Amino acid sequence: MANIRCVKGMVGLVTGGASGLGRATVERLVQSGASAVIVDLPSSDGQAVAASLGNRCAFAPADVTSEAEVRSAVSLAKEKFGKLDLAVNCAGIAVAVKTYNFKKDLPHSLEDFQRVINVNIAGSFNVIRLAAGEMGKNEPDADGHRGCIINTASVAAFDGQVGQAAYSASKGGIVGMTLPIARDLAPVGIRVITIAPGLFSTPLLAGLPEKVRSFLARQVPFPSRLGDPAEFAHLVTCLVENPMINGEVIRLDGAIRMQP
Repeated sequence: MANIRCVKGMVGLVTGGASGLGRATVERLVQSGASAVIVDLPSSDGQAVAASLGNRCAFAPADVTSEAEVRSAVSLAKEKFGKLDLAVNCAGIAVAVKTYNFKKDLPHSLEDFQRVINVNIAGSFNVIRLAAGEMGKNEPDADGHRGCIINTASVAAFDGQVGQAAYSASKGGIVGMTLPIARDLAPVGIRVITIAPGLFSTPLLAGLPEKVRSFLARQVPFPSRLGDPAEFAHLVTCLVENPMINGEVIRLDGAIRMQP
């Protein structure tokens, strides 16, 4: 199996890397012998997380929707670690609002809808397009491989629940652009893959009451619990190492299908 790739020695850029799925990914990359750039908001714990992981981790404060800030993060990866092999999009936001609130005679805020679409779809695409430009400068391996981009969608892209119009639309957009971007970047040897996580124990869910959390955990057929962010990170490294996985969306969800 000469084509299996090794994470050790790679340089990865991870958005949303200061917490949740992104942080677990950064930690696994560094533990596996790779270097990582955490891309997260200036208000995040990015600086402290990077410092705790040592000299193979750096923090680039950035809003994923800003061209200048993401360019600067990509440049930091190149300047500090010499190249960029991997980009993992974990940054994202959510709102939970019904399309129309008939009790209050109020439509869903268009501004909120657009903000979720902008951060989750346009933000991911902004990182993809700028990271791809840097990866294209890498020397290809024997397989012609120059880099790998991994996006985070959600099972909400397929099983959106009540109040998830904006979030599901944004995650469906990530799912929908996976194959065309993989096709765009195939000639230069850059793979594009999307993970669609189910219910994971992230800061997003940590704010919920314990009763709600255990109810959610029981909805997962097996294993009947919330996913551990380390399991998401493990899949990231598996995808990086297997060069044949490309243009695909992988559900990581314990077989859950969300109810309305």
